[in-house]
Amino acid sequence: MWNGVMCGLLAGAMWGMVFIAPVLLSAFTPLELACGRYIAYGLIAAAVMGRRLPPLLRRLDRDDVIAMIKHALSGNIVYYMLLALGVKLAGVAATSLIIGVLPISVTLVGHKDQDSVPLRRLVWPLLLVAAGIACINIDVFSHDAGNGMPANLKLLGVLCAAGALGCWTWYSVDNARYLKRNPHFSSGEWSALYGVSSGLIALMVALLALAVFHAEVLGAGAVLSGRDWMVFCCVNAVLALCASAIGNHLWNVASRKVPLTLSGQLILFETLFALLYGFLYKQQWPRPLEAAAIVLLIAGVMWSVRVHALDDAGDAHAG
Repeated sequence: MWNGVMCGLLAGAMWGMVFIAPVLLSAFTPLELACGRYIAYGLIAAAVMGRRLPPLLRRLDRDDVIAMIKHALSGNIVYYMLLALGVKLAGVAATSLIIGVLPISVTLVGHKDQDSVPLRRLVWPLLLVAAGIACINIDVFSHDAGNGMPANLKLLGVLCAAGALGCWTWYSVDNARYLKRNPHFSSGEWSALYGVSSGLIALMVALLALAVFHAEVLGAGAVLSGRDWMVFCCVNAVLALCASAIGNHLWNVASRKVPLTLSGQLILFETLFALLYGFLYKQQWPRPLEAAAIVLLIAGVMWSVRVHALDDAGDAHAG
């Protein structure tokens, strides 16, 4: 279990990079960011597998293909697009408030699994997590004057953020369950298949968008010519390698080694590392509420880990 916790921590460190990319690529649309990242992810996954990919593809059955496509859509493409649209319409504050519920939503959805700890033993760790999330969002609201969007568009943004929360909650739980039910693929093999499917879907979305918006793209040639596509390619390549390929592989390992009630808490490492990278990028110390949130989140996760460790030790002793 402790190996799973460490893999979850490292996956969070990789995923935290994603929150810096939109700052570096502010001239590009969320659709372009999503397609660029996941096309690069697919290419890297295919290149890493090399000659092992064709025989791996031949091992896929119908259920594997369906699961792979569903997970690629819900955990990558659709989630990222809904999240980006939520930020654009409702603002960072409202979107982060909704997405911040993710650790609790994953824990609640997965609490009935066989190896999960009863929720009554996780009440206090979850309360600490909820308090930490509240501190983060109170701080965001108090330092964000809003994005000037009309109320109806803000409501649409909130619905998009809620959709993103639902997508990643379902993906996290279903992916963990599928990996435990199907040990015929290693974590690395499943991550590679996940990357290839995400890349293919992103490529189809990009081609469809280009076909639909071709006239608009040509009409905006003067604007598009001023964007740095080399930086775009480099940033997306780093995200594809670190956040997608390595991060997802680590998360698949963690998903096999820890109960779902704990894996929901480990997602918080993404938030913590995103905060750390943000402070480093802005070259500033966290504000009081941000510091309080970090302490509460770390305390909640560590408490949850201890509860699961004691439960695991009790099971081993009983055995």
